[in-house]
Amino acid sequence: MADEHDLVVIGGGPGGYAAALYGAAAGLSVALVERAEVGGTCLHRGCIPAKQLLETATVYRTVARAGDFGVVADPPSVDLPAAQARKREVVGQLHRGLGGLLKKRGVEVVAGTGTLGPDRTVTVASEDGSRRQLVGRHVVLATGSLPRTLDGFEVDGTTVLTSDEVLELQCLPASAAVIGGGAIGCEFASLLGDLGTDVTVLEALPQLLAGVDGDVAEVVARSFQRRGITVHTGVAVHGHDPADAKTTVRFGRGESVTVEAVIMAVGRRPLAETLGLEGTAVQLDDRGFVAVDEYLRTGEEGVYALGDLVATPQLAHVGFAEAIVAVRHMLGEAVAPVEYDKVPWCIYSHPEVAFAGLTESAAREAGHDVVVTRHRFNANSRALVVGEPEGLVKVVAEREAGGRVGRLLGVHLVGPWVTEQLAEGYLAINWEATPEDIGPLVHPHPTLSETFGETVLALTGRGLHA
Repeated sequence: MADEHDLVVIGGGPGGYAAALYGAAAGLSVALVERAEVGGTCLHRGCIPAKQLLETATVYRTVARAGDFGVVADPPSVDLPAAQARKREVVGQLHRGLGGLLKKRGVEVVAGTGTLGPDRTVTVASEDGSRRQLVGRHVVLATGSLPRTLDGFEVDGTTVLTSDEVLELQCLPASAAVIGGGAIGCEFASLLGDLGTDVTVLEALPQLLAGVDGDVAEVVARSFQRRGITVHTGVAVHGHDPADAKTTVRFGRGESVTVEAVIMAVGRRPLAETLGLEGTAVQLDDRGFVAVDEYLRTGEEGVYALGDLVATPQLAHVGFAEAIVAVRHMLGEAVAPVEYDKVPWCIYSHPEVAFAGLTESAAREAGHDVVVTRHRFNANSRALVVGEPEGLVKVVAEREAGGRVGRLLGVHLVGPWVTEQLAEGYLAINWEATPEDIGPLVHPHPTLSETFGETVLALTGRGLHA
C-alpha cells in the first residue's frame, strides 16, 4: 500500500530540502527521500566544508603577517586534523539544525534511494533491503551531482583526488596539480597554496576562471603568481605516470609536472542514474541533465526537477530559488522563472570574486553600447586598514541614445570580502537600476562598500575620489 503525499521530494540537498521546507510552509504534506544525509553535497562535501577550510587558510595567512600590524606572534603552523575537527563541528551543527527544521515543519524524512515510476510513484529502497512506495500529487527530483573526472585519472583518494577527498585530507601534500581553473579549482589552489603546498593549476581554456570578467580574472591570476602558485592556461592534460608515491602529469606540448597529489576540479555531472524513470516521460539531455522548462517541469505531468540535476548554474542558492519557483508553480501561484543570467556568483579564493550580470565582453557581444567604470581597492581606506588593498570593483552599464548612461548590466568585484559586498550590486542589476538611482545613496565611511558607491557615482559624470 503506497503512502500518499501532496509532495514527494527525491534528494535532500539544497534544492530538495528547500522544496520540502517551502512546500510544508505552504501547507503541503511532504515526504523527503534521502539516501545519505539531508544537506547534500553543499553541506557535507562541498560549499560548507570548503569554506571552513578556506577560513583556516585565512587565519593562517593573517597570523603569518601579524607583525605588519604590530602584533608579535610566533610563526604559525598548520594542524590539519584540528581544522578538520572544526569543519565537522560546523557541519554537524548545521546538519542538526536542518534536521530539526524539517521535523518542525512536519516533513517526513524517508531514508533510502528513491526511484520514480509511472503515476508519480516513488519506490524507496532502504539499506536493510526493505522497500516502500510513496505517491505524490507532485514530485520533485533533486538528486544532485557528483565530481567529474578525466579519462586516464583513476581516483584513488591518495594520489588522484576529487573535491570529496580533498576536503577530508589529514595532512597536506607537499605538491599538487589542480586540473581545472574554474571556481572549485581556484578555491583549492588558493587554500593549499596559502597553507604551504606547491601548487600548479592546469586549465584547458585560455583564461583562469572562464566566464568571469577578464579584468577580475587577471587580478586573481596576478595574485596567484605573486604567491607562488603556477598557472598554465590553454593546455590540455594528457595523462599521468605514477612512481614512488608521486606522479608526473603530462600536459600541453611535451610539458610535465611531478607532484604528490592530483586534484580533479573539472566540474560536476548530474546524478540521474539512480532515479529509475522507467515508464515515465522524464527525459535526459545528451549530457545527462534532466530536461525541464522555465518552471522546472519535466515531461511527466506533476514532476519537477531542479538543482544540479538540471542544466542551470550549479549553485546552492540557485537550487533554493528553483525550489520556490517549482513549489509556487505546482500551487498554481503566479511566479516568475529564475533569470539565470542575473544570479549572484561567489568564489571564495584569495582574493575573493563576486559578480552578477553580464561581463564587459558578454555585454558587447549582446549588442549593448557599453560604458565601464573601475575603482581599485588600493584607494579604499578600509582596505588599507585591514591590509587587503588588492582588487577592484568594475561596473558595466548601458549607454542610451544621446549618451546618457542607463541601467547597470553587470557588477564585478574581486578583493577583500567581496562575497559579502555583492548584494547591493545584485539588487541593482535585477532592479535595472541606473547610476542616477544609486548615486545619491549614502555609503558609510570607512567601509569596503564605498568602492561600489564610488564606481557607480563615476558613471554620473561627477565622481568624488577618482
